[in-house]
Amino acid sequence: MSLKVPKSNNLQIFKDGYKQFQGLDEAVLRNIQAVNELSDLVRTSFGPNGRNKLLINHLGRLFVTSDAATIIREIEVVHPAAKLVVMASQAQEAEMGDATNLVLILAGDLLKKAENLLIMGLHPSEVIIGYDLASIKAQSELEKLASFKLPSPMTQATLASALKPAIASKQYGYEDTLASLVAEAALAIMPANAKNFNVDNIRVVKIMGGSLSGSRVVQGMVFGREPEGMVKKVTRGKVAVFTGALDVAQTETKGTVLIKNAEEMLNFTTGEEKHMEKVIKEIADSGIKVIIAGSSVGELALHYINRFDIAVLKVLSKFELRRLCRVVNATPLARLGAPTPEEAGFVDIFETIEVGGDRVTVLRQLILGDNGFDPTTEGEKTRTATIVLRGATSNHLDDLERAVDDGVNVIKSLIKDPRLVPGAGSSELELAKRVDLYGSGLKGLSQHAVKKFASALEVVPRTLAENALGGAEGNEVLSRLWAKHEQKGGESWGVDVEVETDGTLQADQHKIYDSLAAKTWAIRLATEAAVSVLSVDSIIMSKPAGGPKVPQQAGNWDADD
Repeated sequence: MSLKVPKSNNLQIFKDGYKQFQGLDEAVLRNIQAVNELSDLVRTSFGPNGRNKLLINHLGRLFVTSDAATIIREIEVVHPAAKLVVMASQAQEAEMGDATNLVLILAGDLLKKAENLLIMGLHPSEVIIGYDLASIKAQSELEKLASFKLPSPMTQATLASALKPAIASKQYGYEDTLASLVAEAALAIMPANAKNFNVDNIRVVKIMGGSLSGSRVVQGMVFGREPEGMVKKVTRGKVAVFTGALDVAQTETKGTVLIKNAEEMLNFTTGEEKHMEKVIKEIADSGIKVIIAGSSVGELALHYINRFDIAVLKVLSKFELRRLCRVVNATPLARLGAPTPEEAGFVDIFETIEVGGDRVTVLRQLILGDNGFDPTTEGEKTRTATIVLRGATSNHLDDLERAVDDGVNVIKSLIKDPRLVPGAGSSELELAKRVDLYGSGLKGLSQHAVKKFASALEVVPRTLAENALGGAEGNEVLSRLWAKHEQKGGESWGVDVEVETDGTLQADQHKIYDSLAAKTWAIRLATEAAVSVLSVDSIIMSKPAGGPKVPQQAGNWDADD
């Protein structure tokens, strides 16, 4: 006879308010459902025909965009499993700046396919092993699909053609103009060693009015305001950058002054005026021709700045101020006074120009030896290019800026790895075919997971076709693509979003290419996110901090009941 220990149902491990979900139904399938909802949300925004989302964030700011990185940043995802996938897409944004939506929809579809296997009785560990094997195989096969390489001396035409697919996915119809602008700006600031390319040296200034055709690239830093003083143009001048206001210092305490006659009243501000004149004179004597103020410019200071023929510009953003300091090679000063020779910067041209009726200020550094100027510093100067975007509404301008940002990041990834693979969903479909074949040759239960991974890769061409043509027609296009990929040499057949013939096209003939590095990272991160969600078997949530919400009382608080 065995000794039976009675079980108690009242064991309490956690404090009151904790929530615990465990097991297949409560934890795993619930997590998969949450990730599916998130991926379904952004799936309709995928590709050139992707729909926009209208978002209003917690601050009341309005966004109209199809950019997945912006959508997930502005919606506050609280589900822990969905957060894991959001983190994976944010890692893709930080690393490559493109294909964030691919991570979300691929991770969502991998988990949707895994759900069927789990319900059939497969253990999550078998699915995880299969997904890891399939991911490694897909990445190695993707390397073999690289059919085009960006030529080594980059020209504007070749660079623009490589950027078009990435920009078209955000701004379909405007990709030619935007790709040309981004390529022109990138080549203008490209250092001798392309590996040192800095995305921060390409800036965007948005000016309302006009249309995109009025946009242009301006060499140098552009600020959407005029200088504060009378001097509008300076050639080859020293620059002083101040982080604070150019104004008379205010006292911390307030005082009362009794003035008895007119003479005292006239002399009251003389001390301040003399002090301000002395400070500005010191700055002028040190050879400074341009002052950049990080805050307001007082009227008294402006009076003396004009008298000493110094140009003054107000830059209110601390990020812009930091970037400007790097361009002119200056040290930002917190004190008001003459900078030392080491702290002062230098600019070749400081001028005010007109762009579409708006007056803007440009700070430009000329390339050494250009225009007959002697070299002032050893080595290459920090060069900056600014893309001045024109548009009718602020939301449209914001969306154009996001497309430009994606284009610049694609250049960064192409410099790291210049290889390109056929786009339009053709690479994913070919990978699906090859991974499925690889899965058929495996033994054990993990082969089912490998085959599901292959069918999950279909989500890219399927989504492209559905967003362009609708659900039923999208399935027909996918069937045609499968037939063409089964034929010899059909690796580059993809989805034709313009549906000129039967909804299919050869991506390499139409010069539709995607970055190999971005796609490899997306597959890797999507698989890692899916595996992380599948490996969770229990969710334990503590009680949120903060006391109970006080209910609103109707009527007056001291009224009799």
